[in-house]
Amino acid sequence: MELSIIQSKIYTIRGQKIMLDRDLAELYGVETRVLKQAVKRNIERFEGADFMFVLTDNEVDGLVSQIVIPSKSYFGGAKPYAFSELGVAMLSTVLNSKTAIEINRSIMRTFVAIRQVLTASQAPDRYEELKQYMEEILIDQNEINEDTRMQLQLINQTLAELQMEKRMNDTPRRRIGYKTFEE
Repeated sequence: MELSIIQSKIYTIRGQKIMLDRDLAELYGVETRVLKQAVKRNIERFEGADFMFVLTDNEVDGLVSQIVIPSKSYFGGAKPYAFSELGVAMLSTVLNSKTAIEINRSIMRTFVAIRQVLTASQAPDRYEELKQYMEEILIDQNEINEDTRMQLQLINQTLAELQMEKRMNDTPRRRIGYKTFEE
């Protein structure tokens, strides 16, 4: 199975890379209810949020709003299970078929590839490069702030001068309105 297909079915929820029950069932070639039944029969293998957890309504709404899933009905009204890398590995012991084992190998390779990409991008030399870049941005920002501050002072000074000039040039205006006989 292509890594890109599996990679497109890996999401980040609660700070973990996870796969949804429906996507896993599709990959394994079983119905979602069959996968869930196998998990429920062996629930002790999946205890702890580091293996599997049930998505909340807010998390499902988040997936819908990100266009990850078309709608809440995608799960058939049931709350979906989210499996971490450890949970997916545990599924291979629960779904004991050749297809499940082969798909699990591909999924594990995908998780490892993602981890390698993330680790490689956080290499120490890259850190120094990013740190230098951030320092340059801060210096540029400080220069821009100073220029902006000077321009605002100039604008305020010009406005004050214009107001003073207007007050000096103001001649008393003739009153407008009806005249009374007393005037």
